[in-house]
Amino acid sequence: MFSKIRELLIGKTLKTEELAGEKLNVFWGLPILSSDAVSSVAYAGEEILYVLIGVLGLLAYKYMFYAALCVVILLIILVLSYRQTIDSYPCGGGSYIVAKDNLGVIPGLTAGASLTVDYVLTVAVSISAGTAAITSAMPSLLNHKVAIALIMLLLLTIGNLRGVKESSKLFGVPTYLFIVSCVVLILTGIIRHFIFGYSPVPMYQIPKQIGDITLFLFLRAFASGCTALSGVEAVSNGIPNFKEPSQKNAKAVLALLACLVLFIFGGLSFLATIYHPLPDMNVTVFAQIAQQVFGKGIMFYIIQITTAFVLVMAANTAYAGLPLLLSLMGQDGYVPRQFSQRGKRLSFSNGIILLAVAAGLLIIVFKGDTHLLLPLYAVGVFLSFTLSQVGMFLRWERSRTTGWKHKAFINGLGAIVTFITVILIGITKFSKGAWLVFIIIPLLVYFMVKIKNHYNHVVEQIKLSNYQRPNVGMKTNNDQHVIILLGTLNKSFLKSLNCANSLSQNVVAFHVSIDPEVTEKLKRKWKEYNPGIPLIIEHSAYRDVLGPLIDFIESEDRASKHGETVTVVLSQFVITKWWHNMLHNQTGYFIKSMLYKNRNVAVLTVPYIIKE
Repeated sequence: MFSKIRELLIGKTLKTEELAGEKLNVFWGLPILSSDAVSSVAYAGEEILYVLIGVLGLLAYKYMFYAALCVVILLIILVLSYRQTIDSYPCGGGSYIVAKDNLGVIPGLTAGASLTVDYVLTVAVSISAGTAAITSAMPSLLNHKVAIALIMLLLLTIGNLRGVKESSKLFGVPTYLFIVSCVVLILTGIIRHFIFGYSPVPMYQIPKQIGDITLFLFLRAFASGCTALSGVEAVSNGIPNFKEPSQKNAKAVLALLACLVLFIFGGLSFLATIYHPLPDMNVTVFAQIAQQVFGKGIMFYIIQITTAFVLVMAANTAYAGLPLLLSLMGQDGYVPRQFSQRGKRLSFSNGIILLAVAAGLLIIVFKGDTHLLLPLYAVGVFLSFTLSQVGMFLRWERSRTTGWKHKAFINGLGAIVTFITVILIGITKFSKGAWLVFIIIPLLVYFMVKIKNHYNHVVEQIKLSNYQRPNVGMKTNNDQHVIILLGTLNKSFLKSLNCANSLSQNVVAFHVSIDPEVTEKLKRKWKEYNPGIPLIIEHSAYRDVLGPLIDFIESEDRASKHGETVTVVLSQFVITKWWHNMLHNQTGYFIKSMLYKNRNVAVLTVPYIIKE
């Protein structure tokens, strides 16, 4: 029953060989990996006005535009910098890989933790902002905004569990509709004012000026507007999601992203200087501009609908970026290894589910309020930016390859600007909630190090030495067929082999090949160690262990005679600390529960104790 519901929601299981067909071209890669940055323009200008309007009154619109120009300049610097990251690190990983490779493990983990916080907040902020766009058009839904946000989160999660290719088609179209709507809005607003002489009347009374512009006030406004730059990192993180040539396609998407943000963010900021929208809890600044340009006609509602869609779709950037980042960190052993495994639809489903749960909790705790979430938002973004730029600068300075001075200058400038920005954001947003990020990121780094230490400890305990050989003298004359399920060749396998040898002379090791590299490594190690029993390898196109094992058991030419009992030997780690169990795949439990249903199969679990 469960499998039928799962298949209905996320589709049929895909073969591993179909992974190439799940990758993105430039047309679909742009909305999936850039929707966060594109959609941020819908609320970034509003955040600038929140800082300025109460102090400067009407003068706030002038300095809002200047702050927006500074944000655009920073965007250009970041895009040039990340083009170099794409060239140097084609396997993706962005700031995490760059910082770990050039600055060391702790800076790399800091970048990884910062990006993790950023991606979770991206989902929570984007969906909350999308809900705000809906309630701006239909105020009667204000009391239900948390429920609306959670429903949209669920739909987005299901869409991404269906795979990258399907999610791109599901969520890509709204992004393009939003882009077209924004272009129409900006051009119409400018033409109506400058050509037809329309003089707009502000929808709300603008506060009187109570102070003058100061450097600190302007820097606060600039820091608030930097939310428009969230998502730039995702393209360099997600290079493996692109079709070949993946680096060329990623750079094309990054260039298009820069052009779109430049035009839309700059255009909307310019319109704000003409139409004078006022930040309001119930109606967004973007909605006010649209209403003044088009009135409350069909175009107003089209813009609100497309804005709501794209703000929700912006969360898709995180769904594309965080699971891939977690998979890389899982391969390195800094997060549970389950995050490095692809699910039924070739997506990193464990990372997708974790992201959805974490974002859902934030939406509930902060009641779906964008303005409460945003102070937490940009700190992690710019901390990862800074670590990435410093890492790339050191890379060029050490390698000194052709053109290194030019490249080092770009990354060095990016490092200085983003470092100043993260300090500004940290200071100006600290009391409004950013302090929480400064606690969460070190905690995440601490737990990542603990996880890595645990994995290293386990590897040391189960590592097999050449002098440790099977107990061949323990073999019996029993011809009962015994199968040892083999993942890797280690001490736990040796214990299982000794146990199997005491039961029968007819023992084989059975390995299900999911990752060709892992299988080749096992073959080399098996040949070198030579345990003295046959090794059977079966490829699993659907990354399933149980199916090939059952087929092997029931195959008369390779297993026991019909009706005879087959003994399957499974190794199991026994770990003293409860939380360590979450760091290891529990595949054995699922295999045992399914094999128990077969009357001709006996299951023997051989425990291997991991000492602390």
